[in-house]
Amino acid sequence: MGQRPNPNFRARQLGRALRRLREQIGMSQREAATRLRYSVPKISRIEQGQVPEYHGLRAMLDLYGVIVSDWDEYLLMHERAQDKGWWHAYGMDGRGFISVEADACLVRTFDFGYVPGLLQTVDYMRQVFTAERRPLEGQLLDDAVTVRLRRQRRLVDEPQLRLHAIIDENALRRQVCPGAAHEAQLRKIVDQTELENVTVQVVSESIGTYPGQYGNLSLASFPDPVEPEVAYVEHILGSMLEERESRVSAARLAFEDLADRALDQEDSIALIERL
Repeated sequence: MGQRPNPNFRARQLGRALRRLREQIGMSQREAATRLRYSVPKISRIEQGQVPEYHGLRAMLDLYGVIVSDWDEYLLMHERAQDKGWWHAYGMDGRGFISVEADACLVRTFDFGYVPGLLQTVDYMRQVFTAERRPLEGQLLDDAVTVRLRRQRRLVDEPQLRLHAIIDENALRRQVCPGAAHEAQLRKIVDQTELENVTVQVVSESIGTYPGQYGNLSLASFPDPVEPEVAYVEHILGSMLEERESRVSAARLAFEDLADRALDQEDSIALIERL
């Protein structure tokens, strides 16, 4: 039985890069398989995210006409695809948004019910994790907090992640944490906007109902302009990573519409200060 494609996002990035190289020279999967002495299903699996063996990758690059001096970026992608990522030490695999965010240079996110994870305080995180349908506790809770704090370091560590967060005002008013802890959470959002790579907008409750009041949306962009943007949607039944261009385009338009409806950063900060 053939190996199923690796669900790791980095492996899928490598697969898409190899598919682009093949298509650029007008070679079919069948022709590539014949020249490489692979089966057509194996070529398909590699392009969907199964990591090829090292020498197989080199053979593909040679076949697709990539000059040796340009191999480094693909070999690095191969190495990263095999790297499980730091989050595996905390019991998390490469699926979901965490591996996407790790490679992104820009994340745009809209949160309707909660403060975005990259802007949360520890007290707020703990309240959110214990309020889930399957509440976390003990070591699982501690690990979840540690992972989220490490993700937040991307806002200050190189290479810095740019963050554009849009938050519904009701999420800011909702006292997930009591008293001083709630105020500390609001203060952290304001403090983070002092970073040049962080933009925060608030959708004021004064605008009434609007499209987007049914879940959270994130868009991730990457340093390599060839690598397409991806969307991540969270809803009451779970979450979904979307890579199809038509769906990502629709998500992009939805985010831009939300940004147009929201207050600009200066007015957003003023609103949070009042709260």
